[in-house]
Amino acid sequence: MTNILRFVQVFALGTWVGSIFYFSAAVAPAAFRVLQSQDQAGLFVEFTLRRLHTLGVVAGVIFLLVSAAMAMSASSSDKSLFLPVAGVVVMLVLTIVSQHVIIARMMNLRRQMVSVAATPPENPLRVEFNHLHRISVQLEGATLLIGFASLYLTVRRAS
Repeated sequence: MTNILRFVQVFALGTWVGSIFYFSAAVAPAAFRVLQSQDQAGLFVEFTLRRLHTLGVVAGVIFLLVSAAMAMSASSSDKSLFLPVAGVVVMLVLTIVSQHVIIARMMNLRRQMVSVAATPPENPLRVEFNHLHRISVQLEGATLLIGFASLYLTVRRAS
C-alpha cells in the first residue's frame, strides 16, 4: 500500500510541476508566436493558465491527502515529509493568489482596455496590467522552483 501511496504522491506533484514547465516553455511562447494578435494570445494563455491552476490545486490537495495518510502510517519520528508538504502548501497559496487575485484583476483591466495591445504603454490601466503580469510570472516561477525542490525531496525520501 505504501508503494501505491508514494506513486500517487510523486505522480500528483510531478504532473503539476511538469505542467507548469510545459506551459512556461511551450504553451505561452507558442501562443504569442502562432496566434494572429497579442490579444488573442493573451486570452488563450489566460484560458490555459486557469486550467493549469485548477490542475495544480487538485494535484496539490491529492499530494497533501496522500502525505497525511503516509504520515499516519509512518513512525512518529519520521519528519522527512515536512519540507515537501510545506513546499506544496506554499505552491497552493501562490497558485490561488495568482488565479483569484492577480489574474482576476488582470482580466478586469483587459475588459476595461478592450485591447491590451492597442492600449498605450503609459496608460494607467496598461501600466497596472503590465505590473500585475510581472507579478503573475514571478508567482508562477516561484511555484515551479518550489515544485522542483518539493518533488526532489519527495523522490529522495521514497528511495
